[in-house]
Amino acid sequence: MHRNELEVYLNQLLDISNFSDYCPNGLQVEGQDSICTLISGVTASLDLLQAAKTANADAILVHHGYFWRGENACLTGLKHRRIELLIANKINLFAYHLPLDVHQEFGNNTQLANKLGLLETGRFGEQSIAVHGKLTQTISLDELGKQLSQVLAREPQVIGDKHKLIHKVAWCTGAAQNYFEAAISLGVDVFITGEISEQTVHIARESGVAFIAAGHHATERYGVQALGDHIAQKFGITHQFIDIDNPV
Repeated sequence: MHRNELEVYLNQLLDISNFSDYCPNGLQVEGQDSICTLISGVTASLDLLQAAKTANADAILVHHGYFWRGENACLTGLKHRRIELLIANKINLFAYHLPLDVHQEFGNNTQLANKLGLLETGRFGEQSIAVHGKLTQTISLDELGKQLSQVLAREPQVIGDKHKLIHKVAWCTGAAQNYFEAAISLGVDVFITGEISEQTVHIARESGVAFIAAGHHATERYGVQALGDHIAQKFGITHQFIDIDNPV
């Protein structure tokens, strides 16, 4: 398929014009015109770029790309090495941040819910980025933590009484600990996200609402995979997800 065809399709599918984001969404680095092999990953790190080069990729699709608001715009150091590799090998880089978090089918929040068996009942937060819903059956906080550990293949940080019964859940992948108090106001039993801040522990203890930090990277592996699989099936190209391990 042609690069421009993929760009137009993804931009429309993820409705990028309706988002105010911290980075540009869409094609961030232009490569060759024809795309036959697509590599997806969470972050456009040098390790992912090198793996994509080894796989003879024509394009890379990520959640965390480049050109973040407030960063140094100069193409030096790490940024230069990353972009140099892409340009030298004519590899296209597509990146979708908030649009990929929010999307109702391929979004990180929806895909995490599918993995955990969470039923969505509504959205909240800025640009409706966070989700609230419920478990199909009530379980203890300890059981939920073990389920997350098994699904995500990493040990989550669980703050709260392990015997607490959990039914109503709010969640937002990545670094969404700032939505914890908004989640509390919805009357949930637990809030699940990727990262945790020092003050979050005190809020959990004082509110009685449990908090789970399951990993920024770990909770955001599934949206880009689902989107890559969809693109491969729709357009008949090859897709491979490459997971560059990140403990955070």
